[in-house]
Amino acid sequence: MNPENIVKNLRLLWRTDRIIAEMRLRHMLMSLGLRAFAALIAAFGLLMFELAAYFALVQVLSAIAAAAILGAVNFAIALILLFIASRRSLGQELTLANEIHDSAIDALQAEAQATQFQINRLMHHPLEGVLPLIVPLITAAISHLRKPAAASD
Repeated sequence: MNPENIVKNLRLLWRTDRIIAEMRLRHMLMSLGLRAFAALIAAFGLLMFELAAYFALVQVLSAIAAAAILGAVNFAIALILLFIASRRSLGQELTLANEIHDSAIDALQAEAQATQFQINRLMHHPLEGVLPLIVPLITAAISHLRKPAAASD
């Protein structure tokens, strides 16, 4: 039961939790920003392609068939973009942070078990816990009792 180890492990746990949260937040923000930018560019580009394709298809097919074909192509492009965005991984940094986090949790659990063992031992054998305190107190009391006897001589 070492309080320094408990505090150290709690600090480590807090820091790794913060690092993991920051990494996930950065990943989500970057992914969201890239998706929004891609959507904006795709919207303008798709609008131009739509217009050109519609005018080309209207000359060959009917207006309804041209619109249906372009709608299907739009859905296919959207699915491809969503697949690409979902494939991006967090990397090895998150794996390392998770390993440190898990080791801090394990160390805290070990400290808690050691503390529980010591408390159980003190409950079953209370003199073992008091004995290290009694010996220095007895020594101090004996030396204190000797001083007045030496001073009166």
